[in-house]
Amino acid sequence: MKNYSGVVRSQKARTTRRLSWAACVALTATHAALAQQVSPAPASSISEDTALPTVKVTAAQDTTQHLHEDVGSGALGTRSQLDTPFSTTVVTSEELQDRQPFKLGNVFATDASVSDNGNAYNAWATYLTVRGMQLDWQSGFKIDGMPFNSYGITLPYEQLEKVELLKGLTGFMYGFGAPGGVVNYVTKKPPESTTPVRSVDIGYYTDGVWTEHADLGGRVGRDGRFGYRLNATHEEGKTYNDGNVRRDSVSVALDARLTRDLKATFGALYQERHATGITGAISTAQYTGTGLPHTMSGGTGDLSGPDQHLNTNLQLYTAGLQYNLGENWTLNASYSYSKSARDRNESTYYLLNGAGDYTDSRFAGKEGHQLSLWQVSAEGSVKTGPLQHQLVFGAAYQRQTNDYGANSFFGQIGTGNIYQPNANTFDGASNYYTYRDSDITQKALFASDTIQLTQRWSVLGGVRYTDYEQHGYSSGGATTSTYSQNGVVTPTVAVMFRLAPTTTLYASYVESLEAGTVVGDTYANRGELLKPLRSKQYEVGIKTAHARWSATAALFRIERGAAYANSANVYTQDGESIFQGIEMGGDVRLGSQWNLGGDLMWINTKYERGAANNGNRVAGAPQFVIAGHATYSVPYVPGLRIGAEAKFTGNTNVRPSANLSAPGYLLVNVGASYATRIAGYDVTFRAAIDNLLNRRYWEYQYADYVTPGDPRTLSLNARIDF
Repeated sequence: MKNYSGVVRSQKARTTRRLSWAACVALTATHAALAQQVSPAPASSISEDTALPTVKVTAAQDTTQHLHEDVGSGALGTRSQLDTPFSTTVVTSEELQDRQPFKLGNVFATDASVSDNGNAYNAWATYLTVRGMQLDWQSGFKIDGMPFNSYGITLPYEQLEKVELLKGLTGFMYGFGAPGGVVNYVTKKPPESTTPVRSVDIGYYTDGVWTEHADLGGRVGRDGRFGYRLNATHEEGKTYNDGNVRRDSVSVALDARLTRDLKATFGALYQERHATGITGAISTAQYTGTGLPHTMSGGTGDLSGPDQHLNTNLQLYTAGLQYNLGENWTLNASYSYSKSARDRNESTYYLLNGAGDYTDSRFAGKEGHQLSLWQVSAEGSVKTGPLQHQLVFGAAYQRQTNDYGANSFFGQIGTGNIYQPNANTFDGASNYYTYRDSDITQKALFASDTIQLTQRWSVLGGVRYTDYEQHGYSSGGATTSTYSQNGVVTPTVAVMFRLAPTTTLYASYVESLEAGTVVGDTYANRGELLKPLRSKQYEVGIKTAHARWSATAALFRIERGAAYANSANVYTQDGESIFQGIEMGGDVRLGSQWNLGGDLMWINTKYERGAANNGNRVAGAPQFVIAGHATYSVPYVPGLRIGAEAKFTGNTNVRPSANLSAPGYLLVNVGASYATRIAGYDVTFRAAIDNLLNRRYWEYQYADYVTPGDPRTLSLNARIDF
């Protein structure tokens, strides 16, 4: 939930009743002492002899905006948020521990630019809207900068070092992708020092989900040459919507300092997750009313049944080499392979009227995706006369394959009412199988140059050159559609001005292309492969970071090709979507007890130059969002910290036709953490209550879809560091 801890410097964790405390302690018995991995200070992207001095802020002094924290920017390399000419957000491991998220929307609870569209216990758990645009589950999510398909996948947040959000277009940085942005999950790495890391914790979620987790890390060999980090989680129990969940996750990170200049890395993440009694999706495609039915609790079991389920499997394997060519140059080579699979039996409720009647259509089948990436890059600095250049250039080859069910089922199985238990059942076949439905290949060259013109002025230019090819196939293996284009250029340019060593002004321009959509099962043209869409982004912003306060602001305009379902329920590309607005935020520490922060976004959106919907607000884009948080360190009880956060989301159009909207709503969350020592060990207790007021509200989920918002939930956690 919130940033209440701030006291204990440790990474988050979870595992379950079946991974007993005794087993966790046995795993950690080989370690001699506890230590926390401290991230090295972020390297400046500008050389010291030409730039204003870098201001370093320690973790204890940093604000919750973390502007000195490094953020991955794909082909731009890694820079601090302060040095990145785009809007970004970083959520740290400590904040993840305090928020105890069970879906991605919880992670960004205090970011006004991010609206939650997810449901923790169905295939929509990672759906987010950023600046009014939904993230692309095919290319908008990375793990350690490497691609994976996120549809239906809820990551083990307790095993992450941080979560990064790069807002807006990312065409140069990551290749083809929707303009909402990119979420990058950063896994825990081996500690830099030889002091080991070891902890276990146990947690509880409403209405009966238990988790346990172990985190082990250290270095072995001469001078700590070999490093390791192991995280294991188990989760199991009864969910708040009368379903059940069981999850087992393990991740490992290894590194080897082979020589003074050569380092090798390996990473793996494996997760198996089973959820039954999942909540079905509510479609308004057949709804004739002008206002949604009265709200209902997301904790109801009326929209689920024991036959409905979502079973997912995620595997990710990465390997890399890093070689220091000299004092100013580094060569990187990396490879990743990810595989995700889904077996789901899930209803879509086609809402008919304001009384809540619906027709129940069920999907049952299997799906899967594979993504592989080879990438080499070089990063360094050179001088040409009075100018200092920070250069990044490289090449990448990425292949994505999508598998869908050859014998999956989608059809109406009955009727019902959203306020009454769903009596329809469909067990389906047990022999579902998949076929290769489509594949996408990208071959890219990229290069960027950040030129330091004076002590204060710098300019950035980057370009990605991509050969793109996409195919669609029938269940018999025949090619049904092909789209290819060589020499696709996606540039980015930026101008940056250091108003002071702590303050950066910037203006940037980015172009991007997003992969053509394979139309989903609920539309009349299901299975059709649409062409890629081009987007453009203009942004002007400011970031300032000080020891006790920080602030950011950005003006942006995004032009994107529009896609929506027309009156015949055909998903089509038509016209353009315009998003323009402002976002700003700030954080301040008052004395030694108080931390206050706020964030807001105002956005004006509309459809243009299409056959329909011109002038309407874009579906899914709330006009106004405001968020705030406050934490208080209780002086009379050392180690105790309490806090609250609130977020108001304005009215949101559900349809491109703008004749139906989800009303605005306010959510209030509270929590506390208490850090102490028991029997010589560091122990931290955490409690969090989300939706304290138990507000009932409709949440926009996808164009023409809504879902009841989460009910009031309680999370508890106890952690011990050895």
